Amino acid sequence: MIPIARPDLGQEEIDAVADVIRSGIIAQGPRVKELEAAWSQYCGVKHTIAVANGTLGLMAIFDQLGIVAGDEVITVAHTFAATANAILSTGAVPVFVDIEPDTYLINARLIEAAITPRTRAIVPVHLFGLVADMDMIMAIADRHGLAVVEDACQAHGAMYRGRRAGSFGHGAFSLYATKNMTTAEGGFVTTDDDALADRIRLYRNQGMRSRYQFEMLGYNYRMTDLNAAIGLVQLDKLERNTARRQAIAAAYDEGFADLPIRTPAVPDGRTHVYHQYTIEVGPDRDAIIEAIKAGGVGADIYYPIPVHRQSYIQERGLHAELPVTDAAAARTVALPMYPGMTAEDRATVIEVVRRAVLDRAGVGASA
Repeated sequence: MIPIARPDLGQEEIDAVADVIRSGIIAQGPRVKELEAAWSQYCGVKHTIAVANGTLGLMAIFDQLGIVAGDEVITVAHTFAATANAILSTGAVPVFVDIEPDTYLINARLIEAAITPRTRAIVPVHLFGLVADMDMIMAIADRHGLAVVEDACQAHGAMYRGRRAGSFGHGAFSLYATKNMTTAEGGFVTTDDDALADRIRLYRNQGMRSRYQFEMLGYNYRMTDLNAAIGLVQLDKLERNTARRQAIAAAYDEGFADLPIRTPAVPDGRTHVYHQYTIEVGPDRDAIIEAIKAGGVGADIYYPIPVHRQSYIQERGLHAELPVTDAAAARTVALPMYPGMTAEDRATVIEVVRRAVLDRAGVGASA
């Protein structure tokens, strides 16, 4: 079975971790500081704060922006639940707006109608490795005095008009095992706000600037030097691995060009880094997935139950009518995408997907 994802880990990461173990400094230390500086330079921001995972990154931003119960935060339901969960952790309410049908990103034209006197922030999710329409989002936020928190957990290195994801507002990245860049578990917060960066550094360290001097309520959100050592090697590989993902996507685009499906859209001025390669295959999606899996190719759905349809959201009375989101959940499938895929792997995926789609269309694999 060709898996849907596989981390690119090897001897370099093993050696980097071994060096940290030999140093005797395995908790947050010099490797974390080095990784933070390297990511700031790469991302084009003043501050990077390394944290234990991407969810905690979002939670830290929301908490230190002062978002509290009674506030509202505009976001999407076509995302991993952590986006909404981090908002709910403050007591605030996620307000869901629909997505664009081709990019699966927040439809910026719907944001302004969702703003109320209680709105505090907009959270675009750069889903699957593509940046949302940040020009429009930042303009709306500026007009209404709102914070912008980029959920860039799937968008390491993705570009929008020459700027990287996470450099527009305050960004949160995940470094989970299957992300484009991993530390096994981990995350980044990015910001150009000096005061916010200082508060988040305190917050992630139990509220301490100096040992046993607690300046604020804080928690342990720290990254370890073991994780950071992996991350430094992964950052060195990121551009190479992004190019590999883009080459795989280009091969898929060509291989599927004549099929009755929708392949990923990449609007002008944006660079897709293909955390996922997601296609829309229509109402026979579930049968097509089963056929793909039967052909020895991994396939999955991101996300089969949108956040606004989850029971814990509905129990809170957070109703939303999101027809484009519901359609994406019912009609899309993600295909294998990882930098270690071989040309043979790509050819197999293309052949199996073509057969599955054409058979369901009643055409036959030889068409």
